[in-house]
Amino acid sequence: MSQEHPFAPFVRILGKGKQGSRSLSQVEAREAMEMILDGQVEPEQLGAFLMLLRVKEESPEELAGFVEAVRQCCGAPGTLQVDLDWSSYAGKKRQLPWFILSALLLAQNGVKIFMHGARGHTPGRIYTEDCLPLFGIGPCNDWNEVEAGISRSNFAFMSINTLSPEMGRIVNLRPILGLRSPVHTLCRLLNPLLAKHTVDGVFHPAYGPMHQKTAQLLGVENGLTIKGDGGEAEVKPDDECDLQWTRGDQYSTSEWPRYYPRRLVKQELDTQDLLRLWRGEIDHEYGQGAVISTLALALKLLNKADEPDTCFRMAETMWQGRDRQAF
Repeated sequence: MSQEHPFAPFVRILGKGKQGSRSLSQVEAREAMEMILDGQVEPEQLGAFLMLLRVKEESPEELAGFVEAVRQCCGAPGTLQVDLDWSSYAGKKRQLPWFILSALLLAQNGVKIFMHGARGHTPGRIYTEDCLPLFGIGPCNDWNEVEAGISRSNFAFMSINTLSPEMGRIVNLRPILGLRSPVHTLCRLLNPLLAKHTVDGVFHPAYGPMHQKTAQLLGVENGLTIKGDGGEAEVKPDDECDLQWTRGDQYSTSEWPRYYPRRLVKQELDTQDLLRLWRGEIDHEYGQGAVISTLALALKLLNKADEPDTCFRMAETMWQGRDRQAF
């Protein structure tokens, strides 16, 4: 009889049936992910492991252990500090990724932002990595380029394929597995530079508490999960927005008010409109509202303002004062 594979116990813990199965502890999850990252897992085991987690639904402890393992492999320099970690993994379908303008405007006002994400895993979506070249920004190929970008413009973007090639490979298994895996969630929570403020988006509100409880286990000081447009961290300006917060050891929920009192009509998607709106070459009611709404919420996360009205006014002032010729 052949000897049992070292990864088999982790699959057995998850798949032993209704009475015998359980979630992994944080330590077990870290050990399992370390084996995955080291290439010590057979493809059949990886598929079974991911889908058992998907059916069970991953726990905060499991996610925290996974994140710890992936962070170790990222090689992020401890000397590089940023103010805000912004994850972008969902892609946009019904609206353009207006949140990119909110992030660039924050950077223009001195907030150091590290954004990371994936692209191409779901057909028909517009991804951040494909839009940033409009602004002369390319994905960073290593941490030296990240440091240079932060030093130059307070903003840098890195693809998950560079940040963690194995995680990038697993993200792109979605068309093969037929379902998203827990990797989509853990990538959002990586925060490899250990920023004191983090923001991510979800499409399904039930994932929000899981994100923020994981953030607490990972020691995030100020974390925000937005039920954003298309699953990205972008506020719909014509609808209320559900929020999940972590402030130290305090977890809370709230609702962000709509910027416009009425619903707006959907417009055709042209990524060039992102740059045109920044430059003031077009009027785009939804786009401007999304930028201001998302920016206002980010200001609250960063403790720049508190009440929504104050946040909105500050965001409007920043938007009107942007350097339109910067890009």
